[in-house]
Amino acid sequence: MMDQPAGVDDPAVTEALRAYVKLLRAAKAVVARVEPRLAESGFTVTQLGVLEALLHLGPLSQRELGRKVLTSAGNMTDVIDKLQRRGLVVRSRKPGDRRTVRVALSAEGRAAIESLFPPHARDIAGAMSGLAPAELAQLGALLRKLGLAAAATVTGAEETSGPRARSFAIE
Repeated sequence: MMDQPAGVDDPAVTEALRAYVKLLRAAKAVVARVEPRLAESGFTVTQLGVLEALLHLGPLSQRELGRKVLTSAGNMTDVIDKLQRRGLVVRSRKPGDRRTVRVALSAEGRAAIESLFPPHARDIAGAMSGLAPAELAQLGALLRKLGLAAAATVTGAEETSGPRARSFAIE
């Protein structure tokens, strides 16, 4: 454990750095628990996030999906292309606005995510079983607060647009 990071004299910066390192280590440990099942199923975390968001929120634009799974527009196009080639999603133009491409689950995609999501959710629960339910709720609230504050710092305003229905891929 570091007493004082090199060149950092501010105790608040030191505490932020320590929390950041712990956050990254915890996230990597949880991902390491859930990735094997995804790899066995032939999915990446991002692909699963797209399928899960479509399952819980219904058809979304590629832009909305990119915001939900926190990926760039270029990467989202690649992810959707791969899922479409596998017959798991379908693209369509939004009536009245052909600039907007909507993405929806195909019947095959719905079947795939409906069979994969429950064991994936159990894997996540297992990875997070070191915390009591009240601690998980507290962690969720703190991480949401942190995420909104960090996003507001980067964009200058909190992100409030887009669907607010429950999606578990990224909250």
